Formats: sequence, C-alpha cells, structure tokens
Amino acid sequence: MIWSVLIGALWVLAATITAFLPMRLQMVPGIALLVAAPVLIVWLGFDFGWLVGVAALLAFGSMFRNPLRYFWARARGQNPALPSELLK
Repeated sequence: MIWSVLIGALWVLAATITAFLPMRLQMVPGIALLVAAPVLIVWLGFDFGWLVGVAALLAFGSMFRNPLRYFWARARGQNPALPSELLK
C-alpha cells in the first residue's frame, strides 16, 4: 500500500474524531491537523498527480473554511470574534 494513502486515511479518522469533540477541546488537535494537511496534500499530489492534489486541496478548504477565514482575517489585521463556545 502507498504510504501517503495510509497516512491520509489516518488523517481523515483523526479529523472525524476531532469533530466529535466539544468545541473548546477541538483547538489543539484541529491546529495539528491544519498544519499537517498541506504536507499530506503535496505528498498525495506527488504520488497520484496534480488532479488528486487539487481535489485534496478543495476538500481541505471545505473542511477548514472557518479556521482559514479566521486566520486570513487575523493576517489582514482584523480582530474577528471567536465563537461563544470557545470563550467559556
């Protein structure tokens, strides 16, 4: 089996488990998944071609759209509000 597929499947399982956690407990594993995803996407694209890489990138953007919007706003100097679940 190709290692990138195995690691990708484990990443998906970890993301699913993280989604089941309460919002306040999702931060640490979510950031780890957010950091690991670009490496995995490039690896999958290298092994299977650019179309698979683009598909993985679109899936990543769909799954992490809210954290990516937050970090994009912070990079532009804005101060976006956090969800109330994280402020408790």
